[in-house]
Amino acid sequence: MNVFITRKLPDELLQPLRDAGISYTEWTEPNRLPQDELIRQCKQHDAMLSAGRIDMNTHFLNECSNLKLIALMSVGYDNIDIATATRLGIPVSNTPGVLSKATAETAFLLMIAAARKAFYLHQRIIQGEWHSFDPFTDLGIDLQGATLGIFGLGSIGYEMAKRCKAAYDMNIIYHNRSSNKKAEEELHATKVSFETLLQQSDVLSVHAALTTETRNKFDKAAFSQMKKNTIFINTARGALHSEQDLIKAIQTGTIWGAGLDVTNPEPMDKNNPLLFMPTVAVLPHIGSATVKTRYGMARLAVDNVIAGLRGEQLPQIINKEVYKQ
Repeated sequence: MNVFITRKLPDELLQPLRDAGISYTEWTEPNRLPQDELIRQCKQHDAMLSAGRIDMNTHFLNECSNLKLIALMSVGYDNIDIATATRLGIPVSNTPGVLSKATAETAFLLMIAAARKAFYLHQRIIQGEWHSFDPFTDLGIDLQGATLGIFGLGSIGYEMAKRCKAAYDMNIIYHNRSSNKKAEEELHATKVSFETLLQQSDVLSVHAALTTETRNKFDKAAFSQMKKNTIFINTARGALHSEQDLIKAIQTGTIWGAGLDVTNPEPMDKNNPLLFMPTVAVLPHIGSATVKTRYGMARLAVDNVIAGLRGEQLPQIINKEVYKQ
């Protein structure tokens, strides 16, 4: 049995594969893996471990129907056609839970950075523009006692809310399809309509999956309902917001600013206006980028590969129905 791994992983994380008698091939080139090369490799392997975002559309899956499983080293799976994978009998796994705290910390960082113009002011120092002190320039906004709105209050959203409650005693509101009783009991969170979330949030943090319903959910119409002091945070998927509408909303003072770990598209162009706005903080999709978290994600993905190639049910499975066919 063998597995194709789309990025090079630390050698110690691959030891369990060797112990299980599973051989592997790693893509070691720094550039993006072309789909034709991905298809060529996967046709020669029994499984695939996707470390990093790779689009696995219907064409790819039909070409690689020989795969016994696909293990994603991520929580999100909007980049794979799950329905087709299920039809072809390919189990797909992801890595939820492992990265909740690290991603929430990134959202928390972006919130503070946007509120205090931190990234912008840091660049001014680098550019030699720190000349004197004026007590009424470069002012940020306070977070103490503000209202945090969470769009998609799952495990990551809960960790973000917990930090905001502890640090700033923020009032927590959220919009979900279902209620989060844990957040309501422990953080006194209140479930509200989407319109109320937009209208009452001082900080609106997005932690939802990208679906047909949520794509471009935060557009001109949504931003126009927000407060002028609202900070928009997105550490989920860039396509949840319309980037052009976000740019205009900040430029016109419709909202205060934004903290983004994900952009639309990715990578972001170096000349994107958001990078030069005082009240915006942008990171290159590093939400889960801590040693402990990334190692944990890789271990879970490797465990899924080993189980799948042994003919066992994956420890973490997205399309459980594949086993009922």
